[in-house]
Amino acid sequence: MAGRINPVVKAVLEWGPIAAFFLGYVKLKDESFTIAGTDYHGFIVVTAAFIPLMLLSTGLMWWLSGKLSKMQVATVVLVVIFGGLSVWLNDERFFKMKPTMIYLLFGGLLGIGLLRGQSWLKLVLEDAIPMQPEGWMILTRRVTAFFFALAVANEAIWRSMSTDVWVNFKTFGLPLAIFAFFMTQGGLFKRYGFEKP
Repeated sequence: MAGRINPVVKAVLEWGPIAAFFLGYVKLKDESFTIAGTDYHGFIVVTAAFIPLMLLSTGLMWWLSGKLSKMQVATVVLVVIFGGLSVWLNDERFFKMKPTMIYLLFGGLLGIGLLRGQSWLKLVLEDAIPMQPEGWMILTRRVTAFFFALAVANEAIWRSMSTDVWVNFKTFGLPLAIFAFFMTQGGLFKRYGFEKP
């Protein structure tokens, strides 16, 4: 059934689990559940539900489109690892670390590419953003620095603020920051972009 996926379906599969996590957290954040003799805070229960939901949505994305980006695969693996640790050890800190690990991983990989004189970002986004090689190198340097900044921001927020603040930051702050970042790159796209033949 692989092929071009409907944009609405794609958006639902990408953002649905995040929205479900947020709504679940809002509903259960003050609840406590005893499972097999152990008390679990609502955050842990919602995290436990988020992991299979993320796996299901990613699996459906792969089934419908026939492909997954390396970024999607890495994100799902880190969700399973850090979400699983939070549930297993009944400690929400591991799941809060997940965005930090994701942005450090992506920033680190892009940084390795830059040290080799290559834009690995181009390999991921070339079809979406046709641009000259010089433009890709500039954008990659900016995205690398941005990812490291997001990692620092996530660490600062989850370590110094309440879980409510962190959940809002993860659900709304991070996507808005990424959107705003790419909106500010319009001059770069205009200068180095070109029309696909």
